Amino acid sequence: MNKKDIKNTKKDLVIYQAKNGAIEFRGDFSSENIWGTQKQIAEVFGVERSVITKHIKNIFKDGEVAKKATCAIFAQVQKEGNRKVTRDVEYYNLDIILAVGYRTNSSKAIEFRKWSSDILKQHITKGYVFNKKVIKNNYDDFLDAVQKIQKILPNKSIVKAQDVLELVKAFADTWFSLESYDKDSFPKKGFTKKKVTIQADDLYNAVAEFKKDQIKRKLATDLFAQEKNKKALEGILGNVFQSVFSQDVYGTVEERASHLLYFIIKNHPFNDGNKRTGAFTFVWFLNKSGIDFKNKITPEALTTITLLIAESKPKDKERMIGLVLLLLKK
Repeated sequence: MNKKDIKNTKKDLVIYQAKNGAIEFRGDFSSENIWGTQKQIAEVFGVERSVITKHIKNIFKDGEVAKKATCAIFAQVQKEGNRKVTRDVEYYNLDIILAVGYRTNSSKAIEFRKWSSDILKQHITKGYVFNKKVIKNNYDDFLDAVQKIQKILPNKSIVKAQDVLELVKAFADTWFSLESYDKDSFPKKGFTKKKVTIQADDLYNAVAEFKKDQIKRKLATDLFAQEKNKKALEGILGNVFQSVFSQDVYGTVEERASHLLYFIIKNHPFNDGNKRTGAFTFVWFLNKSGIDFKNKITPEALTTITLLIAESKPKDKERMIGLVLLLLKK
Protein backbone atom coordinates (compact mmCIF):
# COMPACT_ATOMS: atom_id res chain seq x y z
CA MET A 1 0.00 0.00 0.00
CA ASN A 2 1.50 3.37 -0.96
CA LYS A 3 1.19 6.93 0.28
CA LYS A 4 -1.55 7.73 -2.19
CA ASP A 5 -3.72 4.95 -0.80
CA ILE A 6 -3.57 6.24 2.75
CA LYS A 7 -3.19 9.99 2.35
CA ASN A 8 -6.72 10.67 3.67
CA THR A 9 -6.31 8.55 6.80
CA LYS A 10 -6.88 10.64 9.92
CA LYS A 11 -4.10 11.22 12.44
CA ASP A 12 -3.76 11.20 16.22
CA LEU A 13 -4.78 7.58 16.67
CA VAL A 14 -3.52 5.99 19.87
CA ILE A 15 -3.73 2.26 20.50
CA TYR A 16 -3.41 0.77 23.97
CA GLN A 17 -4.39 -2.28 25.98
CA ALA A 18 -7.13 -2.10 28.57
CA LYS A 19 -6.86 -3.82 31.95
CA ASN A 20 -8.95 -6.76 30.72
CA GLY A 21 -6.53 -7.36 27.87
CA ALA A 22 -8.64 -5.75 25.16
CA ILE A 23 -6.90 -3.72 22.49
CA GLU A 24 -8.56 -0.33 22.40
CA PHE A 25 -8.14 2.80 20.31
CA ARG A 26 -8.32 6.48 21.01
CA GLY A 27 -8.36 9.24 18.47
CA ASP A 28 -10.28 10.46 15.50
CA PHE A 29 -10.49 7.85 12.77
CA SER A 30 -13.08 6.90 10.18
CA SER A 31 -11.25 4.46 7.92
CA GLU A 32 -12.21 0.81 7.72
CA ASN A 33 -9.07 -0.31 9.52
CA ILE A 34 -6.75 0.54 12.40
CA TRP A 35 -3.06 1.33 11.94
CA GLY A 36 -0.19 1.43 14.43
CA THR A 37 3.59 1.81 14.37
CA GLN A 38 5.98 -0.82 15.70
CA LYS A 39 6.55 1.45 18.69
CA GLN A 40 2.85 1.63 19.46
CA ILE A 41 2.43 -2.14 19.10
CA ALA A 42 5.41 -2.68 21.43
CA GLU A 43 3.77 -0.43 24.03
CA VAL A 44 0.49 -2.34 23.74
CA PHE A 45 2.12 -5.67 24.57
CA GLY A 46 4.81 -4.37 26.93
CA VAL A 47 7.91 -5.53 25.02
CA GLU A 48 10.88 -4.01 23.25
CA ARG A 49 10.42 -2.72 19.73
CA SER A 50 13.00 -5.23 18.48
CA VAL A 51 10.68 -8.06 19.57
CA ILE A 52 7.88 -6.61 17.48
CA THR A 53 10.21 -6.23 14.49
CA LYS A 54 11.17 -9.92 14.76
CA HIS A 55 7.56 -11.09 15.05
CA ILE A 56 6.39 -9.01 12.10
CA LYS A 57 9.24 -10.33 9.98
CA ASN A 58 8.27 -13.93 10.84
CA ILE A 59 4.58 -13.25 10.27
CA PHE A 60 5.30 -12.12 6.73
CA LYS A 61 7.80 -14.96 6.21
CA ASP A 62 5.27 -17.59 7.30
CA GLY A 63 2.63 -16.13 5.00
CA GLU A 64 0.22 -15.60 7.89
CA VAL A 65 -0.80 -12.28 6.35
CA ALA A 66 0.21 -10.46 3.18
CA LYS A 67 2.56 -7.52 3.65
CA LYS A 68 1.06 -5.55 0.79
CA ALA A 69 -2.38 -5.53 2.41
CA THR A 70 -1.30 -4.97 6.01
CA CYS A 71 1.61 -2.53 5.85
CA ALA A 72 1.37 1.12 4.81
CA ILE A 73 3.63 4.18 4.70
CA PHE A 74 2.36 7.26 6.54
CA ALA A 75 3.98 10.66 6.21
CA GLN A 76 4.53 11.76 9.81
CA VAL A 77 5.57 15.25 10.89
CA GLN A 78 8.13 15.24 13.70
CA LYS A 79 9.77 18.12 15.54
CA GLU A 80 13.55 17.90 15.57
CA GLY A 81 15.11 20.82 17.38
CA ASN A 82 13.61 24.01 16.03
CA ARG A 83 12.39 22.53 12.78
CA LYS A 84 9.62 20.23 11.66
CA VAL A 85 10.64 17.25 9.58
CA THR A 86 8.35 14.99 7.57
CA ARG A 87 9.41 11.37 7.64
CA ASP A 88 7.88 8.24 6.16
CA VAL A 89 6.91 5.78 8.89
CA GLU A 90 5.71 2.21 8.46
CA TYR A 91 2.32 1.46 9.97
CA TYR A 92 0.69 -1.95 10.40
CA ASN A 93 -3.00 -2.70 10.43
CA LEU A 94 -5.15 -4.60 12.90
CA ASP A 95 -4.36 -7.98 11.31
CA ILE A 96 -0.70 -7.54 12.22
CA ILE A 97 -1.48 -6.23 15.71
CA LEU A 98 -3.60 -9.29 16.48
CA ALA A 99 -1.04 -11.69 14.96
CA VAL A 100 1.73 -10.14 17.06
CA GLY A 101 -0.40 -10.50 20.18
CA TYR A 102 -0.56 -14.26 19.68
CA ARG A 103 3.22 -14.56 19.21
CA THR A 104 4.42 -12.26 21.97
CA ASN A 105 5.41 -13.68 25.36
CA SER A 106 4.64 -11.06 27.99
CA SER A 107 2.12 -10.54 30.77
CA LYS A 108 0.21 -8.02 28.66
CA ALA A 109 0.14 -10.36 25.67
CA ILE A 110 -1.19 -13.14 27.90
CA GLU A 111 -4.01 -10.87 29.08
CA PHE A 112 -4.74 -10.01 25.46
CA ARG A 113 -4.98 -13.70 24.52
CA LYS A 114 -7.34 -14.40 27.43
CA TRP A 115 -9.54 -11.55 26.32
CA SER A 116 -9.51 -12.50 22.63
CA SER A 117 -10.21 -16.16 23.45
CA ASP A 118 -13.23 -15.08 25.48
CA ILE A 119 -14.46 -12.96 22.58
CA LEU A 120 -14.08 -15.89 20.19
CA LYS A 121 -15.92 -18.17 22.62
CA GLN A 122 -18.81 -15.72 22.79
CA HIS A 123 -19.00 -15.61 19.00
CA ILE A 124 -19.11 -19.40 18.77
CA THR A 125 -21.50 -20.14 21.66
CA LYS A 126 -23.75 -17.07 21.57
CA GLY A 127 -23.44 -15.80 18.03
CA TYR A 128 -22.93 -12.20 19.12
CA VAL A 129 -20.56 -9.96 21.07
CA PHE A 130 -21.14 -6.42 22.25
CA ASN A 131 -18.47 -3.72 22.23
CA LYS A 132 -19.63 -0.80 24.35
CA LYS A 133 -16.91 1.44 22.93
CA VAL A 134 -18.03 0.87 19.36
CA ILE A 135 -21.71 1.55 20.02
CA LYS A 136 -21.14 4.10 22.78
CA ASN A 137 -23.34 6.71 21.13
CA ASN A 138 -26.36 4.40 21.23
CA TYR A 139 -25.43 2.00 24.01
CA ASP A 140 -27.68 3.34 26.76
CA ASP A 141 -30.58 3.66 24.34
CA PHE A 142 -29.91 0.13 23.14
CA LEU A 143 -30.04 -1.32 26.65
CA ASP A 144 -33.18 0.68 27.34
CA ALA A 145 -34.78 -0.76 24.21
CA VAL A 146 -33.93 -4.32 25.26
CA GLN A 147 -35.40 -3.65 28.70
CA LYS A 148 -38.60 -2.42 27.09
CA ILE A 149 -38.89 -5.64 25.14
CA GLN A 150 -38.30 -7.57 28.34
CA LYS A 151 -41.23 -5.75 29.91
CA ILE A 152 -43.44 -7.47 27.39
CA LEU A 153 -42.31 -10.86 28.64
CA PRO A 154 -43.88 -12.51 31.69
CA ASN A 155 -41.76 -13.93 34.47
CA LYS A 156 -39.92 -17.18 33.69
CA SER A 157 -40.17 -16.44 30.00
CA ILE A 158 -38.95 -19.08 27.55
CA VAL A 159 -37.76 -16.36 25.17
CA LYS A 160 -33.96 -16.34 25.35
CA ALA A 161 -31.65 -13.34 25.18
CA GLN A 162 -30.40 -14.41 21.77
CA ASP A 163 -33.98 -14.50 20.48
CA VAL A 164 -34.51 -10.95 21.69
CA LEU A 165 -31.31 -9.94 19.90
CA GLU A 166 -32.65 -11.41 16.68
CA LEU A 167 -35.65 -9.14 17.12
CA VAL A 168 -33.29 -6.22 17.74
CA LYS A 169 -31.59 -7.02 14.45
CA ALA A 170 -34.92 -7.27 12.66
CA PHE A 171 -36.01 -3.82 13.81
CA ALA A 172 -32.70 -2.33 12.66
CA ASP A 173 -33.07 1.44 12.29
CA THR A 174 -36.66 1.43 13.57
CA TRP A 175 -35.64 -0.32 16.78
CA PHE A 176 -35.47 2.79 18.91
CA SER A 177 -39.05 3.60 18.11
CA LEU A 178 -39.75 0.92 20.71
CA GLU A 179 -39.95 3.81 23.12
CA SER A 180 -43.46 3.84 21.71
CA TYR A 181 -44.08 0.74 23.83
CA ASP A 182 -44.09 2.96 26.91
CA LYS A 183 -46.18 5.58 25.16
CA ASP A 184 -48.49 2.94 23.67
CA SER A 185 -48.04 4.54 20.26
CA PHE A 186 -47.29 1.56 18.05
CA PRO A 187 -48.80 1.62 14.57
CA LYS A 188 -52.54 0.97 14.65
CA LYS A 189 -53.01 0.60 10.92
CA GLY A 190 -51.23 -1.11 8.06
CA PHE A 191 -50.43 0.60 4.78
CA THR A 192 -51.33 -1.82 1.95
CA LYS A 193 -54.93 -1.44 0.94
CA LYS A 194 -55.79 -3.96 -1.71
CA LYS A 195 -58.57 -6.41 -2.33
CA VAL A 196 -57.40 -9.86 -1.32
CA THR A 197 -59.63 -12.92 -1.42
CA ILE A 198 -58.54 -15.91 0.64
CA GLN A 199 -60.62 -19.07 0.54
CA ALA A 200 -60.81 -21.20 3.67
CA ASP A 201 -60.23 -24.36 1.64
CA ASP A 202 -56.96 -22.98 0.31
CA LEU A 203 -55.79 -22.26 3.85
CA TYR A 204 -56.80 -25.71 5.08
CA ASN A 205 -54.93 -27.34 2.19
CA ALA A 206 -51.82 -25.30 2.92
CA VAL A 207 -51.92 -26.19 6.63
CA ALA A 208 -52.42 -29.85 5.73
CA GLU A 209 -49.26 -29.77 3.58
CA PHE A 210 -47.41 -28.03 6.37
CA LYS A 211 -48.56 -30.72 8.82
CA LYS A 212 -47.47 -33.47 6.45
CA ASP A 213 -44.02 -31.90 6.19
CA GLN A 214 -43.69 -31.55 9.98
CA ILE A 215 -44.65 -35.19 10.51
CA LYS A 216 -42.29 -36.35 7.78
CA ARG A 217 -39.45 -34.56 9.50
CA LYS A 218 -40.54 -36.10 12.82
CA LEU A 219 -41.30 -32.69 14.29
CA ALA A 220 -44.98 -33.41 14.93
CA THR A 221 -47.61 -36.09 15.51
CA ASP A 222 -51.17 -36.52 14.23
CA LEU A 223 -52.32 -34.10 16.92
CA PHE A 224 -50.44 -31.30 15.17
CA ALA A 225 -52.82 -28.76 13.52
CA GLN A 226 -55.76 -30.97 14.47
CA GLU A 227 -58.74 -28.70 15.18
CA LYS A 228 -60.35 -28.85 18.62
CA ASN A 229 -63.62 -27.74 17.08
CA LYS A 230 -64.68 -28.12 13.46
CA LYS A 231 -64.05 -25.06 11.30
CA ALA A 232 -62.17 -23.26 14.09
CA LEU A 233 -59.51 -22.04 11.65
CA GLU A 234 -62.18 -20.96 9.18
CA GLY A 235 -63.77 -18.91 11.94
CA ILE A 236 -60.50 -17.10 12.62
CA LEU A 237 -60.01 -16.40 8.93
CA GLY A 238 -63.57 -15.01 8.82
CA ASN A 239 -62.77 -12.74 11.76
CA VAL A 240 -59.86 -11.07 10.00
CA PHE A 241 -62.06 -10.38 6.96
CA GLN A 242 -65.11 -9.25 8.92
CA SER A 243 -66.80 -5.94 8.20
CA VAL A 244 -69.12 -3.66 10.14
CA PHE A 245 -71.58 -1.40 8.32
CA SER A 246 -69.86 -2.27 5.03
CA GLN A 247 -66.47 -1.21 6.42
CA ASP A 248 -63.64 -3.70 6.92
CA VAL A 249 -62.66 -4.01 10.57
CA TYR A 250 -59.08 -4.64 9.46
CA GLY A 251 -58.63 -2.51 6.40
CA THR A 252 -55.10 -3.42 5.29
CA VAL A 253 -53.21 -6.58 4.42
CA GLU A 254 -50.77 -6.02 7.28
CA GLU A 255 -53.54 -5.69 9.86
CA ARG A 256 -55.19 -8.89 8.66
CA ALA A 257 -51.91 -10.81 8.65
CA SER A 258 -51.02 -9.57 12.15
CA HIS A 259 -54.42 -10.49 13.58
CA LEU A 260 -54.38 -13.87 11.85
CA LEU A 261 -51.05 -14.61 13.56
CA TYR A 262 -52.34 -13.37 16.91
CA PHE A 263 -55.69 -15.17 16.86
CA ILE A 264 -54.24 -18.56 15.89
CA ILE A 265 -51.62 -18.34 18.63
CA LYS A 266 -53.91 -17.03 21.38
CA ASN A 267 -57.21 -18.78 20.56
CA HIS A 268 -55.60 -22.24 20.46
CA PRO A 269 -57.77 -23.68 17.67
CA PHE A 270 -55.56 -26.82 17.46
CA ASN A 271 -54.73 -29.63 19.86
CA ASP A 272 -51.05 -29.04 19.13
CA GLY A 273 -48.85 -26.73 17.06
CA ASN A 274 -50.73 -23.45 17.45
CA LYS A 275 -47.57 -21.31 17.46
CA ARG A 276 -45.95 -23.04 14.49
CA THR A 277 -49.18 -23.10 12.51
CA GLY A 278 -49.81 -19.44 13.35
CA ALA A 279 -46.37 -18.44 12.08
CA PHE A 280 -46.80 -20.58 8.97
CA THR A 281 -50.24 -19.10 8.23
CA PHE A 282 -48.88 -15.58 8.73
CA VAL A 283 -46.19 -16.15 6.10
CA TRP A 284 -48.60 -17.99 3.78
CA PHE A 285 -51.11 -15.14 4.01
CA LEU A 286 -48.49 -12.48 3.21
CA ASN A 287 -47.32 -14.51 0.21
CA LYS A 288 -50.86 -14.95 -1.06
CA SER A 289 -51.41 -11.21 -0.66
CA GLY A 290 -48.31 -10.35 -2.67
CA ILE A 291 -46.46 -8.72 0.21
CA ASP A 292 -42.65 -8.87 0.08
CA PHE A 293 -41.70 -9.42 3.70
CA LYS A 294 -38.54 -11.55 3.44
CA ASN A 295 -36.20 -8.60 3.91
CA LYS A 296 -38.26 -7.32 6.83
CA ILE A 297 -38.87 -10.37 8.99
CA THR A 298 -36.24 -13.06 9.31
CA PRO A 299 -37.19 -16.59 10.41
CA GLU A 300 -35.51 -15.88 13.75
CA ALA A 301 -37.47 -12.67 14.25
CA LEU A 302 -40.72 -14.44 13.36
CA THR A 303 -39.95 -17.16 15.90
CA THR A 304 -39.33 -14.53 18.57
CA ILE A 305 -42.44 -12.47 17.83
CA THR A 306 -44.47 -15.71 17.87
CA LEU A 307 -43.14 -16.56 21.33
CA LEU A 308 -43.78 -13.01 22.53
CA ILE A 309 -47.40 -13.22 21.43
CA ALA A 310 -47.83 -16.66 22.99
CA GLU A 311 -46.60 -15.41 26.35
CA SER A 312 -48.21 -11.99 26.28
CA LYS A 313 -51.15 -10.98 28.43
CA PRO A 314 -54.54 -10.32 26.80
CA LYS A 315 -54.33 -6.63 27.79
CA ASP A 316 -51.23 -6.31 25.61
CA LYS A 317 -52.96 -7.49 22.43
CA GLU A 318 -52.78 -4.14 20.64
CA ARG A 319 -49.13 -3.78 21.53
CA MET A 320 -48.38 -7.22 20.11
CA ILE A 321 -50.21 -6.32 16.92
CA GLY A 322 -48.31 -3.04 16.85
CA LEU A 323 -44.98 -4.85 17.08
CA VAL A 324 -45.84 -6.95 14.04
CA LEU A 325 -47.06 -3.91 12.11
CA LEU A 326 -43.84 -2.10 12.99
CA LEU A 327 -41.79 -4.98 11.62
CA LEU A 328 -43.79 -5.05 8.41
CA LYS A 329 -43.53 -1.31 8.03
CA LYS A 330 -39.75 -0.92 8.22
